[in-house]
Amino acid sequence: MTETVRTRIAPSPTGDPHIGNMYVALVNWAFARQSGGRFIVRIEDTDRARFVEGAERMFLEALAWLCLTHDEGPDVGGPAGPYRQSERLAIYREHAERLLASGRAYRCFCAAERLAELRKSQKGEVTGYDRRCRAIDPADAARRAAAGQPHTVRLAVPPEGQTRFTDGLRGEIVIENRSIDDQVLIKSDGYPTYHMAVVVDDRLMGVTHVVRAEEWIVSTPKHILLYEALGWQPPLYYHLPLIRNPDRSKLSKRRNPTNVLWYRQEGFLPEAVVNYLGLLGHSMPDQREVFTLDEFRAEFSWRRVNTTGPVFDMDKFEWLNGMWIRRLPVDELAARLRSEGFVPEGFPQDRLLGAVRLLQERLKRLKEFADAAAYFAARLPYEAALLVPDKKGKPLKAAAEVRAAVAELRSVLACAAEWNAAALEAGARALAERLGWKPADLFTVLRVAVTGRRVSTPLFETMEVLGREECLARVEEAGTRTGTLP
Repeated sequence: MTETVRTRIAPSPTGDPHIGNMYVALVNWAFARQSGGRFIVRIEDTDRARFVEGAERMFLEALAWLCLTHDEGPDVGGPAGPYRQSERLAIYREHAERLLASGRAYRCFCAAERLAELRKSQKGEVTGYDRRCRAIDPADAARRAAAGQPHTVRLAVPPEGQTRFTDGLRGEIVIENRSIDDQVLIKSDGYPTYHMAVVVDDRLMGVTHVVRAEEWIVSTPKHILLYEALGWQPPLYYHLPLIRNPDRSKLSKRRNPTNVLWYRQEGFLPEAVVNYLGLLGHSMPDQREVFTLDEFRAEFSWRRVNTTGPVFDMDKFEWLNGMWIRRLPVDELAARLRSEGFVPEGFPQDRLLGAVRLLQERLKRLKEFADAAAYFAARLPYEAALLVPDKKGKPLKAAAEVRAAVAELRSVLACAAEWNAAALEAGARALAERLGWKPADLFTVLRVAVTGRRVSTPLFETMEVLGREECLARVEEAGTRTGTLP
């Protein structure tokens, strides 16, 4: 086998790209890149019953979005292809024949009904195949198979002794052979099982380090035995802890969204996603929490991988996404908002940068922009009563005072020599003093007139972005609304 580090991510196209898979992909990518090795994508599509059309495309799209570029795979090719298991069936059959010829595997003719009854009878005990067909003479088994009798191919697990392997994160693991089932290698439909395909593919693709989730620890002894049966040296194994919900249950879509593309649709930045995944189960040497993909690659170390299942914390994820939003230059953030579809159609181009600049500090997700910036795009409907300043729901000004204040505001704004935030605030404060109003109360009237909301981005900076003509039109419209005040 090659000495160059070769890692892989091998998803099954049975659904949406799971964020846990991206976490495993990130570690595989970082270790391969740090080592000057190669990162491979292999599609494990032998489970035809659960195959989902388009799942492969979505997985590759997710990888590309997160900038986890791969060196070999179904879309880019490579020297060890094909990279879809459904295109490698002849390879698995060839290796199954090798095992049969060496006596390390046997044909099993047990019907599904018998196996179901066997499992039922073993309820409450250690379950597994009873090895009934292991006693069939191989020549007789070959004749029955040649005659078309349905069968599977099983690995002949040594009944005595132990199987050992070393996990790079957990040390030596020892399993008694009597607890290992005679696993099926080739199913009756001719397709390989996961166990058969993963061993053959990892070997033939030169994978040196198998980095996967800890749920596969129980399967690793089966893989070690299969490597031994084929006369191969197994790769090195690293089993990453599973991402967990706050109650320590396995992360699932019933508790948190698990489709990584959902996070894109919600306006999470790819930088924030890989940053957060990098925090799960791994720590930086200086304990910093905000870092780039390249910084993670440079600092990745198996010594800093925690085997305790990391907790998926949506609040922290959103906080981190907000940090990344604020890291972007305003023009780049505006471009991202537009390219990802978060800028409403018809949004005035001359107001976009100003709106982004004022909202950047407030956003936790890009998706929030459309609603937060709605008053930059168009005049919002609102009830006239909103123009009346109040305290705990009690009006602070009479309708006549509000009408007069709006008219004065229209006049002051029309005569403003300069249209910038400082000048506009100075003019409004001077008017409040002349009218005998508290500035905050007059600003409330002006804010509602301009934005249609009591809470908005900084008032005068917002007015500067909207421009003189638009603000005057909105204040004039507010004046007509005051006519309906009681």
